[in-house]
Amino acid sequence: MTEPVAAPAFRCGYIAIVGRPNVGKSTLMNALIGAKVSITSRKAQTTRHRITGIQTSERAQFIYVDTPGFQTRHANPLNKKLNRTVTDTLTASDVILYVVEAGTWGQADQQVLDLIPKNVPCILVINKSDRVKDKKALMPFAQQVAGLFPFAAVVPVSAKQRFQLQYLQDEIEQRLPENTPVFDADDITDRSEKFLAAEIVREKVFRFVGEELPYTSTVLIEQFLQEGNLRRIFAAILVERDSHKAMLIGQKGARLKEISTQSRLDMEKLFGGPVYLEIWVKVKSGWADNEAGLRAYGYE
Repeated sequence: MTEPVAAPAFRCGYIAIVGRPNVGKSTLMNALIGAKVSITSRKAQTTRHRITGIQTSERAQFIYVDTPGFQTRHANPLNKKLNRTVTDTLTASDVILYVVEAGTWGQADQQVLDLIPKNVPCILVINKSDRVKDKKALMPFAQQVAGLFPFAAVVPVSAKQRFQLQYLQDEIEQRLPENTPVFDADDITDRSEKFLAAEIVREKVFRFVGEELPYTSTVLIEQFLQEGNLRRIFAAILVERDSHKAMLIGQKGARLKEISTQSRLDMEKLFGGPVYLEIWVKVKSGWADNEAGLRAYGYE
């Protein structure tokens, strides 16, 4: 008689997603877990918090941690706090995904690479590989970056096109420790609906006025009420100046109405029910310039 084959041990661990701003870290995490829990835009520093996304399979639980893009240009209190979030996450992770943009390498990429500890398995993820017209150029680029660090694996992907994401997940799973799951199988994030609502509004602010509005704006949920399946949400967008307030409201309130409509639609999709949303714009100068102000608005 043949001996019964033991089922493979369950694996569970934390996977940090790091890289310079705008390489597609949040898009990658959303694609890996199959839900939008981390906001995206073309504006640098869209992600300001440590966002956890959870994906559970029969064999493993992947706890992805999306981090802010490491900021090297402005050394104000907000950016210092965001950079600390990145470094703290790296040391507490079981696997690191170091994300770069295909065909693009610069000083900011190197500065993030210099932060990565060598005692944690790190996978080089070359994102936006679908945008490279000359596919033959991708291999030399991958070899160039791979030569800079002892990466555990090199995986070209396209987060938007979902290209090679299953292969990437297989590479991650091999390197996760044997562990029981930390979260329930149907959890997709450890963040509250109130937090996610604020992030959705902030994403729309960046998308609609990102080129004009300084990044020192944030969103505060003043009330979050649930009545059966209906969520009533009252949000305030905080800006530095009256001119920023006028910019957000737009002519006859058109821009603020569009931000509100698109935010509500995203919330209804994520929460799975109707949402009543009201948004105000408030001027709060200097909120990002000191530790007390940052803590008051939810920056750990």
